[in-house]
Amino acid sequence: MKRPVRSLASAALLRRLAFANIVANTAIVVTGGAVRLTASGLGCPTWPRCTDESYTTTAEMGMHGAIEFGNRLLTFVLVLIAGATLLAVLAHRPRRRGAVPLALAVVFGIVAQAVIGGITVRTQLHPSIVGIHFVVSMLLLLAAYALWRRVSEPDGRRVPVVPPALRTLTWITVVVSAAVIIVGVAVTGSGPHAGDADAVRNGLDPQTISQIHADLVFLLVGLTVGLWLALRAVGAPARAVRAALTLLLVELGQGVVGFVQYFANLPALLVGLHMLGSCLVWLATLAALWSTREPHPAQHQPPTPPLSPHHAGDREVVVTATSGGATTTS
Repeated sequence: MKRPVRSLASAALLRRLAFANIVANTAIVVTGGAVRLTASGLGCPTWPRCTDESYTTTAEMGMHGAIEFGNRLLTFVLVLIAGATLLAVLAHRPRRRGAVPLALAVVFGIVAQAVIGGITVRTQLHPSIVGIHFVVSMLLLLAAYALWRRVSEPDGRRVPVVPPALRTLTWITVVVSAAVIIVGVAVTGSGPHAGDADAVRNGLDPQTISQIHADLVFLLVGLTVGLWLALRAVGAPARAVRAALTLLLVELGQGVVGFVQYFANLPALLVGLHMLGSCLVWLATLAALWSTREPHPAQHQPPTPPLSPHHAGDREVVVTATSGGATTTS
């Protein structure tokens, strides 16, 4: 009999590492926001060095240099977590289907983010590059979330658990959520928190682009309310209903923060909280999408036990009810 291969990484460890990627990639969005909100975006004025002579910050660069360099160091933490996750995926037995490409996507996404961050510094915090930096962070969260769900659920074909119309409504909600994030990036590029006093802005009218952003938020909230009510009406699984309600509550919280920060003239603390909220809204959106499908593991029928020598010689009698009586076969 073939001996089973012993797994070098437990399922629990794999799940924890995958979840750590979500937390770490959310955290670096917040710390990156702190760099911008403290006007420390050019605290290290070049890349990959912090100065032309040093890879690390110097005392002369003060607080801004320390903040920017500290954010750069966090990239190495992300690489370590992502690398450990990839090794755990490779070491786990049986290997989870589709987990390796997702783990690789997280690793290479973090490396790509480091390069984009360097381009951001070298272009003097151009708002278009800063915006790309943030959008890639959202894509990284997508890959990290997909990996976490992949290693947390059994292998098997994922099947819809809601009607097709509600699957379509969920996808529309995802698209609008992504649009809210992208337009929010444009709002940021037109606002006062550029990361440095001399950084250029994107030239858009802040009031106009903020109104477009608010309109999309109202649309997103309306779609989410409709999704939640529709899931309840059709008797969808409790997990799907809870995911839609959670998304709605996170959106409402984010909306409150957004309106308060706008009318309070964009205080840095609320802007940073709003950036965290963007990550939470995106993750809640992904959770709502994933909840509309569930894995159905393949069912294996147990093998029929062989007949013993005693029973192999027995006659099998099949009685069929007919008008003429019974029929016996061997």
